[in-house]
Order: sequence, then structure tokens, then C-alpha cells
Amino acid sequence: MELKSNVEKVRNNIIKALSGTGRSIDDIKIIAATKTVDCERINLLPSYGIGIAGENKVQELLDKYEFCKNTEWHFIGNLQTNKVKYIIDKVTLIHSLDRESLADEIDKQSVRIGKTTDALIEVNIGREESKGGVLTENLFGLADYVLAKKNIRLKGLMSVLPIGADESLYLGMKELYDKLREKVGEQIDTLSMGMSGDYEVAVRAGANTVRLGSVLFGNRVYNK
Repeated sequence: MELKSNVEKVRNNIIKALSGTGRSIDDIKIIAATKTVDCERINLLPSYGIGIAGENKVQELLDKYEFCKNTEWHFIGNLQTNKVKYIIDKVTLIHSLDRESLADEIDKQSVRIGKTTDALIEVNIGREESKGGVLTENLFGLADYVLAKKNIRLKGLMSVLPIGADESLYLGMKELYDKLREKVGEQIDTLSMGMSGDYEVAVRAGANTVRLGSVLFGNRVYNK
């Protein structure tokens, strides 16, 4: 089956990318980025060793939630403040916390349902105007703000790097992650960096979580 062989290819590529780093495939968490992917294929993922799916859009996550079984959900896209209430009880990790108002809402909705929500701060290390994420100079101020929230557990950093970015930017993200971990401690355990076009350079630079779509599922087909 194509999906199974794609998963095997990805794992082999990660193993090659980690060669000489002292890390192994067991150190890397693969999240299937399931935008436009049907539940029939998503439901196959656990049998191939991928138990986490990540959605970019709130409505698509809601549409799939009841039909995709045995799947842990992460939210990996830009998150509007007014949509937090719809997913707060459905996701185990939010990758895209990038502003104080969003932290306020995640905390508020977490209190409402009696939950502590795990979250990553998204960093716009490439300083691209078209992308979300906090700028690097504002990262630690936002981290302090999030750490003060009783119902949010800060777990690390996420970034969507520019297409064709130099490896130095990936290493810069790893440096920021290491500084945050040194400041906060072992609860900081996730550096979510790398997608279908750049996951090999990302894991080589130190990412321990990658978000993969087209390399697993093929090119996306959008409904007209």
C-alpha cells in the first residue's frame, strides 16, 4: 500500500538524516498533517506506527473528530481566538500559540473544562509577514506570560521555516529551544520543526517533532 511504503521511506530518510548525531528514529515524533485527507486513510496511520494527526483548520478537525478513531489530535495551524472553545477538549497539543490574547483564551477555556492544555509557542524565525508566530526578540516575554497561566503547560517551540531556508535558521531555532529548556526545565521537551519539504534538515538540526503531509499522503486534492 502506498501510504505504508511512504511511511517506511520517511522513517528511512530520518534515520539517514540522524546519522552521526547520536540520536535515533525513536527520538523523533512524526505528526501526520491531515489537511484534506479522509478518515479512511487517517485510520490506517496507527497500524503504521503514527498515532498523531495534526489539523490546520478548526472546522476540518471538527468534521473528522468523530470518524477518525484511535487518533490523537494536535492543532498545527493558525488559531483564531474565537475558535479555541471548539477544539480545547479535542486536542492534546496546540502548536501555534503566538500572542498573549490567544494564551488568555486557551487558559480561560481550559479552566472552563477543568483541563491543563499543553501548548507550543510558534516562532517566526524567518520574519515572514505572511506567517504567524512571535518574533525571536519577543519570544521570552511571551514565554513568561504563558508560564504564568495555571491552565497552560508550555512544552516547547514550533516554527514554519521559509522555503529554502539556510540551515543556520534551523540551528537558530534549536538554540532558542535549548535556551527555553535551560530557563524552564524538563517540561520543555518539544521542538516542532520540519514539514514534507524540509524534515530531513530539521531533524539534523535538532527537531524532535515533524509535521508531514504530502510525503505521506501524496499531493493534496482540494475540493472546488
